[in-house]
Amino acid sequence: MRVAAAEFRTLPLQVHDFLASVPLADVSAVDLPGGGPGRTLAEVRALVRADALVRANTATRLLFALRFWVGRVFGWDRRQGALSPESYIHRLTAAQRDESLIPPGTAEGAFRIVYARSDEVLTEIRNATVHGFLCAALVPAGAGYRLYWAVFVRPVSRWTRPYMLAIEPFRRFIVYPSILGRVRRAWIAKYGARTAPMGYRRSRRCDGRAAGRARWRRARNAPASAECPTAGTSAGRGSRPRGA
Repeated sequence: MRVAAAEFRTLPLQVHDFLASVPLADVSAVDLPGGGPGRTLAEVRALVRADALVRANTATRLLFALRFWVGRVFGWDRRQGALSPESYIHRLTAAQRDESLIPPGTAEGAFRIVYARSDEVLTEIRNATVHGFLCAALVPAGAGYRLYWAVFVRPVSRWTRPYMLAIEPFRRFIVYPSILGRVRRAWIAKYGARTAPMGYRRSRRCDGRAAGRARWRRARNAPASAECPTAGTSAGRGSRPRGA
């Protein structure tokens, strides 16, 4: 889902200062239920390989295949062995390089790692159409986590804006939903025992009903019911008959 840029900018991330001069194009996010405390972005990235994201579904595979074919025809994606002088990797401080969990400049498909932290990874791509950056960030949210994908775009020619406008519907309605959906499915498969957001909200409603039943049972000195196991456990834990 798309989220407001203002929401992303409130997160305590290094990217806000590092890319202060680069326009933020858009931000997408997906909620990852459960997972327990202390999860890191490296664990999320390990769930799905980079090349698997490109192949998230048939539509995504076709779109990437078309984009790569057009890039070859027009020479948009000619790779350079060394980093280009315009790469933002050159702007890293010594401290930022040292603290990166992945060596800056490491190739990830068409992208290169700029820096990687426990909760934030910035990658970069530069070709004849765009100088783009993808910032992935993981933050605790509700009963789990929220994964943010923020896209920054620095124009490289007069074709950058028309190119971004042309691919916008595909990015927004096909590519990003399929990729983030695959990440979410992989997360749930790994941490499926945890309660999903919808189940979490449902259990809260169930808690309210169970609490009412618990009060009625205490008044009647009746045994607890197991109609709502998740909520009933928390509502009935430690309850005693009146006068005990």
